[in-house]
Amino acid sequence: MENRWRDAEASAFDGPLGGCVYGSRLLGINPRLVLHGGGNTSVKAPFEDITGRTVDALYVKGSGWDLATIEAPGFTPLPLDRLHDLLALERLSDPDMMRELSAARLDPAAPQPSVETLLHAFLPFRAVQHSHADAIVTLTNLTDGEARIGEVFGDTVGIVPYVMPGFDLARAIVDIWREQYREGMEGLVLLNHGLFTFGATTKAAYARHIGLITVAERWLGVHAPKAQPDRDTLPPACSLELAGLRLRISEAAGKPMIMARHTDRTTTRFVRRPDLDSLATRGPLTPDHVIRTKRLPMVGTDVDGYVDAYRRYFQENRHRGRTELTMLDPAPRVVVDRDLGLVTVGETAKATRIAADIYHHTMPVLERSEDHLGGYAALSAGDLFEVEYWDLEQAKLRRSGRPPEFAGMVAVVTGAASGIGAACAAELLSGGCAVAGFDLDPSVVGRFTGPAWLGIQVDVTDPEAQRLALDRTVERFGGVDIAVAGAGVFGQPAPLSDLDTARWRSVQAVNTDAVANLLTSLHPLLARSPVGGRVVVVGSKNVPAPGRGAASYSVSKAAVTQLARVAALEWAADGIRVNVVHPDGVFDTGLWSDELIAERAAAYGLTQQEYRTRNLLGAEVTSMQVAAVVTEFCSATFAATTGAQIPVDGGNDRVV
Repeated sequence: MENRWRDAEASAFDGPLGGCVYGSRLLGINPRLVLHGGGNTSVKAPFEDITGRTVDALYVKGSGWDLATIEAPGFTPLPLDRLHDLLALERLSDPDMMRELSAARLDPAAPQPSVETLLHAFLPFRAVQHSHADAIVTLTNLTDGEARIGEVFGDTVGIVPYVMPGFDLARAIVDIWREQYREGMEGLVLLNHGLFTFGATTKAAYARHIGLITVAERWLGVHAPKAQPDRDTLPPACSLELAGLRLRISEAAGKPMIMARHTDRTTTRFVRRPDLDSLATRGPLTPDHVIRTKRLPMVGTDVDGYVDAYRRYFQENRHRGRTELTMLDPAPRVVVDRDLGLVTVGETAKATRIAADIYHHTMPVLERSEDHLGGYAALSAGDLFEVEYWDLEQAKLRRSGRPPEFAGMVAVVTGAASGIGAACAAELLSGGCAVAGFDLDPSVVGRFTGPAWLGIQVDVTDPEAQRLALDRTVERFGGVDIAVAGAGVFGQPAPLSDLDTARWRSVQAVNTDAVANLLTSLHPLLARSPVGGRVVVVGSKNVPAPGRGAASYSVSKAAVTQLARVAALEWAADGIRVNVVHPDGVFDTGLWSDELIAERAAAYGLTQQEYRTRNLLGAEVTSMQVAAVVTEFCSATFAATTGAQIPVDGGNDRVV
């Protein structure tokens, strides 16, 4: 493994804390060392308080910060003498420990410190680094892990039997240190957990970290070569099968869940193993992962069987809880299936990505351990239960508020590259929804960023292309709950006497035909929504009040409104509600150019500003105002409404 420390880069970070920031980022940016908030680091350095008094302090990574992007405020300063007082106690519950650590912060605005703070405080070195490196956890999860670690590292590391992180682990290491520490020791390997290294500086601790991991990687390269991935990948899955699985998992969870399918070559090789049922159900690489992935994945698609097994696991181990326990939802977070591949599940798209990242690192470790090193053996169910139902996690669960309105839901928005479509996508994303945006404009792909956004360049007038875009959406998010038909064109204004058939058809193709094809393809997916399907069609004020020279546009919007009314009639039995929003004068959209605004204003004998505000309220309607109404239509507020039409036009005397 490459030592990425560069003195020239490190010089930009001031003092011991700056060095710790730099070294922490070097750990955090390498997914073979740290995944999604895992690992922690510290440095011991003076802290000067407001009176000018200097305190010998520990700066330790704070909760909620990712090592890959951590900054100096992400480290919590704590007085070392107080930490040593806590370490001298014979017993201390983790909630009491965290309360004492919180109270001891030298800066009350600093984040809550790591649960492994006392361990960092005890180690008699200025700098400490901790990771869950793949190469290390491969060794620590072998059936004879302790012997293998001794074989690989000799006297350069101390070996710590598994103890749950927190006060008990810190106290255990106090005793183990006295027994095992010797001159020249570079680190501690914690069985079923990870690696700690230390040094006089972060540079030294980091160098030792990389050095020990390199030794492990070289040893594994000789004794357990990595398996070559399959040359092929799994074929596409049936979208309705995926949506049905998501529905069953969401029902088990008691809330809508995002579900992502992965069919890469490594996954394909893993799910084709004849021992998949056994190997996949041994347990996670490190107990930290259980919070993200649960103890075991679901092998196959028997959701009821998985739920029953999880409930038995809870009942058999609940006596281990240190407080009154609330059972977590029993739905899987990882699914491995010979036909579907790897499927990850979460309350958000980000959570599904985290579970996928963790399991992509898990599969090669399982294979190398099982095929070359005598077998993979994770912690016992009871030990993992104690982490999954840690009193600190239970307290966090009790403090958690209500999720966002659209958490766990999936939306498809057409015309999402700009205007009303983009505004609707933004509103849904801000409400916790995962969104697939369709548009002919290629900028739709990067219109938003993050795991909850999937932008697809697609011609909505091509039924097959639109269907394939829906298939991509289901592979990425698991199903569809919400659809916003926002794609539209105005066409070239012309009186009926000058109607051009080709231009007429081009407007109908986008505004009516494409929506009809979309709804036809969407219906079976919306019928499998765990929350009941919600459709909003973007119509127009031109439906009740058509405009001169706008026959193509007015007729197309009237037709799509009638289409939505028919869908509302036919789909109500499936729990799908279909409603229409009629905007007018929304000039920050792709429908309107400066030339078109000037032309339409002239047709009415108005100035351009008068034309923009030609409504009862004298208001200029914006895309975001329309999007707010569309999003509200998709919310629980309108759970009992279907077939409705709402104008967002500032009031029109021809409609009112």
